[in-house]
Amino acid sequence: MASEDVVGKSRSDSAVSTIVNLAEEAKLASEGVKAPSHAAIFSICKSLVAGGVAGGLSRTAVAPLERLKILLQVQNPHNIKYNGTLQGLKYIWRTEGFRGLFKGNGTNCARIVPNSAVKFFSYEQASRGILWLYRQQPGNEDASLTPLLRLGAGACAGIIAMSATYPMDMVRGRLTVQTDKSPYQYRGMFHALSTVLREEGARALYKGWLPSVIGVVPYVGLNFAVYESLKDWLVKSRPFGLVEDAELSVPIRLACGAAAGTVGQTVAYPLDVIRRRMQMVGWSNASSVVTGDGRAKASLEYNGMIDAFRKTVRNEGFRALYKGLVPNSVKVVPSIAIAFVTYESVKDVLGVEMRISD
Repeated sequence: MASEDVVGKSRSDSAVSTIVNLAEEAKLASEGVKAPSHAAIFSICKSLVAGGVAGGLSRTAVAPLERLKILLQVQNPHNIKYNGTLQGLKYIWRTEGFRGLFKGNGTNCARIVPNSAVKFFSYEQASRGILWLYRQQPGNEDASLTPLLRLGAGACAGIIAMSATYPMDMVRGRLTVQTDKSPYQYRGMFHALSTVLREEGARALYKGWLPSVIGVVPYVGLNFAVYESLKDWLVKSRPFGLVEDAELSVPIRLACGAAAGTVGQTVAYPLDVIRRRMQMVGWSNASSVVTGDGRAKASLEYNGMIDAFRKTVRNEGFRALYKGLVPNSVKVVPSIAIAFVTYESVKDVLGVEMRISD
């Protein structure tokens, strides 16, 4: 009996020990699953915050030039108010004051912050996915991102970000072109959204979406491709004795961003002009359609992107596709540069190890 008790006790202890071990293993496994998950979510949030801060800061810094660019794009060719960058900025200052220079910037930031956050994050994920697919091909197991792959990842990021925030861009354009001489139809961003929905329907919030998406492919794609490729070349060629990406100074990063912005906006600018004009269709209170005596004048109607291109070139010439290019160029150079540098700097501050170069 004693030996049976001992055997029973031994088996009981063994069973308890097994259960305890299984419980501990389950606990460790559970913790092992949860920890990376929480860490990944936290890293994603920090990456989105970095992108949002980069977008808001870079766009606010050039808000006056952004507003002037849109006013030049859509102004009535028979009632010219803005003849250039300096004259246009002085005219806005004289007629609307300091606040006029930043009109529409609140709405713009409400759009650009999530847009920039989604864009940078989407680029990181798209570049990872594209590189993974590229490495599945025989002989490319150890391949790295090429300028063409970066262009594809940037294009994907631009399309996703543009589509997600396009209604905000549409109403921002209308808020921006309102002046003291045009009836104030919109009191703010939410009033503009509700008014357009009520008077023109939900489809109106996506007027000009097609040229926007077509334009964002070369614009955002080239921005990322040129910026990352320039940095990669600087590191590999070592003209300044650099050995890794982290050693690139802020001025060098700003120069890379400026070059990226210049190339991207020059290629995509005509599509941006057409997008703005299509957004104004159906609205008679834009500054572009107000005559000298303050009366509203009917705007051109466009049946689509091709029709808008054709009518713009026929009525105003090919140069009309580049209206506002000068203030836009002055704006894009610091804007894109500030966005890239701010994004990477904020990620460094927040402790996010993954960089867009990775």
